[in-house]
Amino acid sequence: MNAPAYSSVTELALSIRSKKISSRQAVQACLDRIEKINPVLNAVVQISKKAAIKKADLSDQALAAGQIFGPLHGVPMTLKDSFDSKDFISTGGTLGRKAFIPPEDATVLKRLKHAGAILIGKTNTPELTLSYNTDNLIYGQTSNPYDTRLSPGGSSGGAAAVVAAGGSSFDIGSDFGGSLRYPAHCCGIATIKPTSGRVPRTGHILPFGGMLDAFQQIGPFARYVKDLKLLLSVICGPDGIDPAIVPMPFGDPDNIEIKNLRVAFHTDNGIVSPLPEIQDIVSDAAEAMEKKGAVINKTRPGSIEQAFDIAMGLIASDGGASTRRLLEKAGTKTHGLPWLDTAQPAGAEDLDRLFLKWDQFKSTMLSFFQDYDIILSPVNAFCALHNDDIAGHLESFSYTMAYNLTGWPAAVVRAGSTSKGLPIGIQVIARPWREDMALAVAQFIEDEMEGYRHPDNLIC
Repeated sequence: MNAPAYSSVTELALSIRSKKISSRQAVQACLDRIEKINPVLNAVVQISKKAAIKKADLSDQALAAGQIFGPLHGVPMTLKDSFDSKDFISTGGTLGRKAFIPPEDATVLKRLKHAGAILIGKTNTPELTLSYNTDNLIYGQTSNPYDTRLSPGGSSGGAAAVVAAGGSSFDIGSDFGGSLRYPAHCCGIATIKPTSGRVPRTGHILPFGGMLDAFQQIGPFARYVKDLKLLLSVICGPDGIDPAIVPMPFGDPDNIEIKNLRVAFHTDNGIVSPLPEIQDIVSDAAEAMEKKGAVINKTRPGSIEQAFDIAMGLIASDGGASTRRLLEKAGTKTHGLPWLDTAQPAGAEDLDRLFLKWDQFKSTMLSFFQDYDIILSPVNAFCALHNDDIAGHLESFSYTMAYNLTGWPAAVVRAGSTSKGLPIGIQVIARPWREDMALAVAQFIEDEMEGYRHPDNLIC
């Protein structure tokens, strides 16, 4: 097994159960690592050392008595600060909740605790998760572990940064337009945005419901793809509260044969062209799959060029009303969302046309999948950017926005690096409810190409 701070979740859980390492040792290793890296990264915004060690000791005592709490028995974790946690201040990045401690945990946290995981801290998020950068008026800016002058992405940037830097075994983030996938790409780790309706959003600062309910999904971060299967199996399924969640079976990625897959790939979505290094990595991944026996075709869905305009039109269509409602609920008087004060709602006729256009987009995209099992694409047109540059490159996020519009599962895995050592991720998209296919292909890419690498230029 690797050192606890860099091991996979699966290996660490097995090592704890087999008593090769204690939960206390694993928790302490993550706490020690956070102490070293957090002054540089500002990724972890709340931490509870004494409580985490106490829970680790209880896990070790239970194991000594022959009791195993679950598949994550004694494994340390962090959690994006957009989720409620009853033992931690949970701000959602907004000033009105600066000292707010929720009365109960979010559903995903309840399930992870029940599976034996130990929450050691909360990770930074932009206000209400509504940014591709990770910065807010309470905790400030989070930095990228591969180059601290750059952003880790957003909105789950704190989560991605601490996992990449070895401060946590795993984290759970959210994705409204790429907020899982873009930080994973920037920080060189693995994630999956599951199918709309797979994981409950109960207890998240940006809640379920509303006309864009299908956009928002919850998913895990880990350094290795194999851990996503374990973590997603723990957090998925109806909770009796989030009305959109469907009791669909979760397939086993180990049962998927790469040689049997029909794969479409594209290196450009017709909206904004990615850096050549990113395009080359996607092509290399397609070539590796072809050598394994998959049927490969360089093509893209015919309607994908509309993704950015539709997504941004939908997000802006209420003139910021839903965002103001959430700020009011949080008690926030001063916010850090500059676009909100000038947002204008769409008229009824424009809104009707926009929703019809969205439905047609989803139908055309779904028809494309009649001939394919998997789509490979860039995650973004750029790798990690300087914090001030992100707002000027919003169209580059169309690569992830497209699959919030469809609600399809999309995994990200590191497949290479730029000449400057920045991670390059690949997006692996599958049909609805086929997370098993997306994860199987992501695992293949991880095995055949680069996968997670320690950020050597960070404090070791």
